[in-house]
Amino acid sequence: MMFRALSADWLKIRGKGIWFLAALGPIGLAAMQGLNFGLRYDYLMKSYAADPWGGLLENVLFYVPIALFLGITLVCSLMANVEHQLSSWKQLLALPISRTAVFSAKFVQAFLILCVSCLLLSISTAVLGIILGMGAEQMPYMDLLRIGFVQLFAALPMLAFQLWMSLTLKNQGIAVGIGITASVVSMFALQFPDWMPLKWPLLAYMGPGEVKVIGAGLLLGAVITCVGLIHFNRKDVD
Repeated sequence: MMFRALSADWLKIRGKGIWFLAALGPIGLAAMQGLNFGLRYDYLMKSYAADPWGGLLENVLFYVPIALFLGITLVCSLMANVEHQLSSWKQLLALPISRTAVFSAKFVQAFLILCVSCLLLSISTAVLGIILGMGAEQMPYMDLLRIGFVQLFAALPMLAFQLWMSLTLKNQGIAVGIGITASVVSMFALQFPDWMPLKWPLLAYMGPGEVKVIGAGLLLGAVITCVGLIHFNRKDVD
């Protein structure tokens, strides 16, 4: 039943700009680092002479949580807006399909869109490194994959929370405001204590305790998803 809802959801987001947004974030991030390295090429390549790929990934790394939290916020809001703007919740929930399937399909859809963004980040960073002359034979394939995906797993609590807020609140300003605030505050995440979820994306990549942090992200994300699902099941729709 969830797969039927998911199939319908893919059709609903056509022409809504969500795929453009999913591509813009990672490619824009790589382009920004291309400009950074282009303007200071000699200095940066000399600074990272021992490990140029590591230097590139380090420069990309600290901007990923900002882009990730902002992307989660906008993707969830745009997906929910499709239903809110058309006032189609009553029609949708009147169909012979459970609310659990509707909510689960939205979550899976948002997660898959963000996975595509993470994959594009890995590819665009790899292409940038080759353009900068870092050598394909020394390319750190696992680190290129980890830089996006492990941070996404650690950010699942934010995905669950934003989806919950976006689906249950018709006024998207509240959910978007919280998401933008979290994105801005995450720039200072290294100064936060380790238990704060806003720091988890960075810890999931650079440690310490990468596996524990990813596990905590998955667990807290599952808990918030369950709470959001219960609320969505009991909430009256407009």
